[in-house]
Amino acid sequence: MARTKQQFVCQSCGSVSPRWQGRCDSCGAWNTLIEETVRPAKTGGPPPVRGGRVIELVGLAGATDEAPRMLTGLGELDRVTGGGLVPAATLLVGGDPGIGKSTLLLQAAGAMARRGDPVVYVSGEEAIAQIRLRAQRLQVMDAPVQLAAETNVENILTTLAAGPPPGLAIIDSIQTLWSGEVESAPGTVTQVRAAAQAMIRWAKSTGTAVVFVGHVTKDGQIAGPRVVEHMVDAVLYFEGDGGHRFRILRAVKNRFGPTDEIGVFEMTGAGLQEVANPSELFLGERNAATPGTAVFAGMEGSRPLLVEIQALVAPTTLGTARRTVVGWDSGRLAMVLAVLEAHCGVRMGDCDVYLNVAGGLRIVEPAADLAVAAALVSSRLGKPLPADTVYFGEISLSGSLRPVAQSAARLREATKLGFDRAATPAGRDDEAGANRRTFDRLTDLVAAIGALPA
Repeated sequence: MARTKQQFVCQSCGSVSPRWQGRCDSCGAWNTLIEETVRPAKTGGPPPVRGGRVIELVGLAGATDEAPRMLTGLGELDRVTGGGLVPAATLLVGGDPGIGKSTLLLQAAGAMARRGDPVVYVSGEEAIAQIRLRAQRLQVMDAPVQLAAETNVENILTTLAAGPPPGLAIIDSIQTLWSGEVESAPGTVTQVRAAAQAMIRWAKSTGTAVVFVGHVTKDGQIAGPRVVEHMVDAVLYFEGDGGHRFRILRAVKNRFGPTDEIGVFEMTGAGLQEVANPSELFLGERNAATPGTAVFAGMEGSRPLLVEIQALVAPTTLGTARRTVVGWDSGRLAMVLAVLEAHCGVRMGDCDVYLNVAGGLRIVEPAADLAVAAALVSSRLGKPLPADTVYFGEISLSGSLRPVAQSAARLREATKLGFDRAATPAGRDDEAGANRRTFDRLTDLVAAIGALPA
């Protein structure tokens, strides 16, 4: 009889080591190697090919029918997924503890069940009574959602196979599932991978859309092996700050839709409410008379979004000035500060700089450079910016300004919300307007801000 052997698997990256060590050689994480038992193969070589069948090989040309969609009843969730859930697709939803992942999925399950789609909700973390209490708070008690509290993947698959396959199955969470075929503790890399593979195979064979809930690590990454993110069809992150009521749903992988769309929700006592026009909420508490605030006209996928950029530049009493950024890239802030000092003569080295994106939103596009620079200069000079002006544009290291894409959509959103003027880089003539002031270099914008009244 073949003997079992022990190996040590990293819980962060999934790499295998023959012996225990404090630090993983692959990812550099400390104290993540866990001992697991491996059953060796019965034969020394690869198994012979038996019982296979010849599959049909086809060419690239042919009919391409668009994948059917199942609407979840939440417009923001449908936007992020590309128009709804695709049958037989598997999704992984991650987010910080308490951010609202289970609330979002239970609301979507209730909306789909009310519409007539069979939905199964399996929880490995909460009892049935706890789920019913949340459903009562969310006012979805009357939805015909089938509940179960189970962590054994074989029991879950046997139960699902006993009846007609549902349209949607929610597994909360994938880290709690375990399989009797794997000799390791629940939550380990081997168990998570085996459970995910079993559920994905069942989803592809039955046509049921499966949504996994995933825990995240301290770095904000979904816990467990990264191979799970490769196996699923879409990976969604539910982001937000506990101090803000806004929640952002963002897709980082989507085989059936775009990855640059976001969904905006507001956390209330009755659950998550969709925000159809997030620009009004992000600008609702704005004080336009304060120096250091600029409105950025950004794009999140196909959605224009106006966000307030807040900057505070104050003389420092320390030997090294502080640079604190919330909601933006700290490296890009350092670049903008260097351009202001080198090409515009605005001294920032002897000042502490604090930058914040209002509302808890995180901006990644370089079009925010011009709004950030305007807010920094406004705070440094103590001069408020015009209340009816939006800013967008990219700053190069030479101090010149580069135009960005979708300027027309940004300007339309600004006009709709009452912003009559825009400060942008010089672009194509067909995008220019009477209320749009263009700049070729950052020094021109700094001079315009310097001419404003204090």
